[in-house]
Amino acid sequence: MGKIVINKKLLIIIPCYNEQDNVSVLFEQLQALRIENCQITPLFINDCSSDNTLNNLEKIGATFLDNPINLGIGGTVQLGFMYAFENNFDFAIQMDGDGQHPPSELHKIILPLVNNEADVIIGSRYIDKEGFQSSALRRFGIDFFSKLNKLLVGISIKDSTSGYRAYNRKAISELINYYPDEYPEPEAIVYLTHKKLKIKEVSVLMQERLAGVSSIRKFTSIYYMIKVSLNTLFLHLKMKSNG
Repeated sequence: MGKIVINKKLLIIIPCYNEQDNVSVLFEQLQALRIENCQITPLFINDCSSDNTLNNLEKIGATFLDNPINLGIGGTVQLGFMYAFENNFDFAIQMDGDGQHPPSELHKIILPLVNNEADVIIGSRYIDKEGFQSSALRRFGIDFFSKLNKLLVGISIKDSTSGYRAYNRKAISELINYYPDEYPEPEAIVYLTHKKLKIKEVSVLMQERLAGVSSIRKFTSIYYMIKVSLNTLFLHLKMKSNG
């Protein structure tokens, strides 16, 4: 991995719900991460897990927040943005707590941000189609949301549900005011585009979750697609009407 020479504060936001078997491995990987002249702070946010996620975070000595109630992925990630803004971080990285987003790939999404190529960088597994590609059903849903975003706001993002993202200070300042609640990634693309932020997609390698079970099951995937589609459409119409 090439060296990145910057003098910036970088917060890695890691939402965790029942990730007891993954947080220790991810923490070790992040501890070994080095970006020259950059202060890196991994922030785990335990979203009221029912397993031993909280205990394991305490044991490994990680920096973490502990939600007293379950906020869901949207509320938990937005809490991370608020933490980043209030503590004067220059950049924020959104990274899943299940191990699907290798820290070794982080330089690919932070470097374009450092070079002012965009305000938001989305890590995509579908540009070069390498690494873990997810199930056929998930790929269908991702392609659907990609086409929906293209139709609504004219931006083409191949991996529209990717939660491996990097944000600059400008983007963070917008996201503390609004971030979608449930399964927020496709809707956030529409919101950020309306806010005139530049979004860029870069190729990354992802892997299967280390352990545990995804919160999006096959049974709920149709519900997920319908709900997110309607939320995205209503948000687009609202922001368009507000100018």
